[in-house]
Amino acid sequence: MEIRAIQTFHYVVALGGFQKAAEELNYSQPAITFRIKQLEKDLGVKLFERGKTLKLTSAGRIFYNQSKQLLQDYEALDAEMSQLRAGARDFIRIGISEPFASLKFPAVLADFLNRHPEVSVDVYVDDANGCSQRLEKGEIDFAVCGEPEIKLENYYDPFYSDELVLLVGAAHPLAKRAAVSLADLRGERLIFTPVNCPIRIQIEQALHRKIGNDYKKMTVTSSSAHKFYVQQNIGISILTKTATLYTVSGTKVIRITDVEIHPPIGILLNEKQQGLSQIVKDLMTEIQHSFFHFPTESEGTAR
Repeated sequence: MEIRAIQTFHYVVALGGFQKAAEELNYSQPAITFRIKQLEKDLGVKLFERGKTLKLTSAGRIFYNQSKQLLQDYEALDAEMSQLRAGARDFIRIGISEPFASLKFPAVLADFLNRHPEVSVDVYVDDANGCSQRLEKGEIDFAVCGEPEIKLENYYDPFYSDELVLLVGAAHPLAKRAAVSLADLRGERLIFTPVNCPIRIQIEQALHRKIGNDYKKMTVTSSSAHKFYVQQNIGISILTKTATLYTVSGTKVIRITDVEIHPPIGILLNEKQQGLSQIVKDLMTEIQHSFFHFPTESEGTAR
């Protein structure tokens, strides 16, 4: 089964006929017909019901839907190879989790590419488990994320321990405080990440020990969006320090005195990988160093 036969099949479906596909691909109609017949022979099924109008058989519909991803993967691979043929010295595919993907990595990457303009980089934003799955499939070279579920062939090297802080609206009564305890959050509406988020689970366990269930819950799946909900005084949010690097006006970050939760951030690699190139190692090093320089208010943190 040839990839060009599958591509031809998709053209016939998209354009509604063999002749239109032949015109689009600049082939004769018999050539297109031959490719489809050969594809049907390879698959052992009929793909089209031939008549006055061309219709997919049930097998044809299944093959059409399932082969879409195959063609997308092939096109992505072909694009990568084209970049290499064009002379790109290195091509890096990196998986990154929020909030680092939005808040810190763009500046790190801009500086890196200014010094290495010959390098091509693709960024895949996903949660820790999503990054782990991409790494297993060979879709990325490494990831920067929280600790994912254990995978046999992936290994996680934490390099930074984050801390948790409270984000409140400027008009909230707690905004007058320099620090709070979990007991001070009794009766508040807390904005959380998804229920399966490991950090949320740890936070709720800590809250339960201090105040039981005496608080309201609201889920906003993107931690990067929490500050905008807090800004509108919809609720308050317990976030990592990294997530509050660049707050918005009308919000305030407050220290929490009695939370001993330090979410890790680390490099995720796969043991099947061949040796990483020096340029990949350089980017990993710069990412790690970036976590030990936090911006001041004048660099973009609004209060």
